[in-house]
Amino acid sequence: MTRTNDNFDLISKNRVASHVLFWGVLFIVDLFRDLIVNFERKDVTVGKILIYNLAESSTVILASYIIVYLLIPKIIAKKQYVSAVFFFFFMVYLIGALSRVLIVHVVEPIIRTLPFEQESILEILLDYRYLIRNYIPNVLLNSFVFISVKSLLDKEREKAKRVQLSKEKTEIELKTLKAQLNPHFLFNTLNNIYSLSVVGSPKTSESIAKLSEILDYLLYKSEGKFVSVKNELILLENYIELERLRYDERLDVVLNSNLNDECSIPPLILISLVENAFKHGAGEDSGSPKIIISLKTAEDIFEFKVVNSVFETKKLIQTNSIGLSNIRKQLDLIYGDGYSLETTSLENKFSVVLRINYNS
Repeated sequence: MTRTNDNFDLISKNRVASHVLFWGVLFIVDLFRDLIVNFERKDVTVGKILIYNLAESSTVILASYIIVYLLIPKIIAKKQYVSAVFFFFFMVYLIGALSRVLIVHVVEPIIRTLPFEQESILEILLDYRYLIRNYIPNVLLNSFVFISVKSLLDKEREKAKRVQLSKEKTEIELKTLKAQLNPHFLFNTLNNIYSLSVVGSPKTSESIAKLSEILDYLLYKSEGKFVSVKNELILLENYIELERLRYDERLDVVLNSNLNDECSIPPLILISLVENAFKHGAGEDSGSPKIIISLKTAEDIFEFKVVNSVFETKKLIQTNSIGLSNIRKQLDLIYGDGYSLETTSLENKFSVVLRINYNS
């Protein structure tokens, strides 16, 4: 899950950056507002307004973070609403008073020329009318703006987390399904070669060479989520040639392709369907099995069809085979409703038709 942790670290860095950006923008807006209001006053300079705004902004930021990270999670989340209301008004009043204390006892001694009279801290705390009129509205307004923006950003971040986790979960499931398909295919193919070697067939070495080409594709050319359908066609041709070595002349395989458009599909889907036809069709038919395979593209639709002869008693087994079940799961994860996979049992025949909207 390293990738997930990296993404969450990135989200954390973005959160800090967004907070800095928000308060920076808000500070600049307040600064310009005060500059416009005091534009004609000769005794007010840009430096004085800047210092005033820094003092007020610090108390507004403090109030906002207390509300977001203390009041909301600790009190409202526990449904202690009476305590929440009391604590909220007490905290807002206290922050307003703190803002006034900073202005009177920190800022004014810096920017004013002594001597001058100052309110005591107690007088500031008790002068609620002045605090409510001049300080508390600014604290409330900016705090609520921060809380609203933060809530929207948090929702977007949570959505991004869910999307990322869902994507990684899908990738893991796809890799698991591919890992199930590959051993299934290799097990059957090795069984075929073993059967040839047992009878001392001269075709054993040729079949091993074909298997080598197939393994090269499986190991090095099918790692992506999508591969060219033309590459999958070459894989099919090698696999069919490998099966021909096993069945001799009694196997009738017809492969038709009409690929007018370049398109990509998930790897190993087609060969799994063909393998299913050989296993439950030709493999169970002691007579002259027949398999017809066709590929075509038209109007953003890729169609793959496999029809094989089959014994009546094998139809149900084939319809519910593990290979088909895994293929459906893999296609569901990738395409959702953008594909169809239909199986049909006819008289001594079984067909599978896969259609994919490859631009979906």
